[in-house]
Order: sequence, then structure tokens, then C-alpha cells
Amino acid sequence: MKTIVPSILARADSGARLVAILAAAIMVCVVTAQVVMRYGFNASFDWADEVSRLAFVTTIFVAIPLGIRDGTHVGVDLVVDRLPLLPRRLVRRFTSALGGAMLLIVTWATFDVAAATWTERMGAIDITSSVFFFPVIAGALHSALHLLHMAVDPDTPLP
Repeated sequence: MKTIVPSILARADSGARLVAILAAAIMVCVVTAQVVMRYGFNASFDWADEVSRLAFVTTIFVAIPLGIRDGTHVGVDLVVDRLPLLPRRLVRRFTSALGGAMLLIVTWATFDVAAATWTERMGAIDITSSVFFFPVIAGALHSALHLLHMAVDPDTPLP
């Protein structure tokens, strides 16, 4: 069990990294093409705004778990770092568990919102507007798994 969870998380991290890179590349290409069309040819793509916004949302929410894994998100640890080792570890485990539980609630609530907005369509591209919630669901669940893993076994490095 100690090697299965880190292995699954490492694979999820690799997939998330790839999706984030592809979404960022799509966003850059679409926005660049839109700028060239608008200022170079006095025309524009109708779908560019929605596609670039979806790529932006995907890039952000899919990359959040990677920051959690690396410990690069902003944290206030002025007091925690001054605690002795055992209380410091307990506080970090507790806050990781609390954050993981919160993100599981976010995942569940986002499913509900996506289901409620399933029939709404985007204007320029004829797909459901719920597609904006898919990266939020994936990112929140992936982040929750990282935080819960850190709460249960904070010393296990990911492969």
C-alpha cells in the first residue's frame, strides 16, 4: 500500500502536467491567432474567447495538485515552524487532512453544479457549459488525494 498510492499519484501528476502544458499551448496559440486576425485582417474567430477561457481554466485547475505535491503554494507557517517536531508534524497532518476533506466537498459540489448546468450551451461553440467544471473536478479530486496522502503518510516521497 505504501508504494501503490505514490505510484498512482505520480501517474496522475504526469497526466496533469501533460494536460496543463497542452492547455497552456492551446491558449497561447488561440490568443495569438485571434490577435493576428483582429489587428492584421480586421476579422476574428467567434470561438476564440470561449476556447482560450476553457484552456486557461484547465491550465490553472489541473496544475494546482502539482503545486501541492511540491509544496510551492503560499502558506503561513510562521508559528508552525517554531513548534517542536511532534506538534509540527501533527499540525501539518491535521491541516492536510482538513484541506483534503474540503477539496472532496468541492469535488462533490462541483459535480452538482455541472449537472445543474448541463443543458446550458456555450454561444460560439455548441457544447455544454458544464465543460468548464471538468478541470475543477479533476483538479480538486487530484489535490484532495495529494493532501490526504500527506496527512496519512507525509514522509513517503513520490516516485
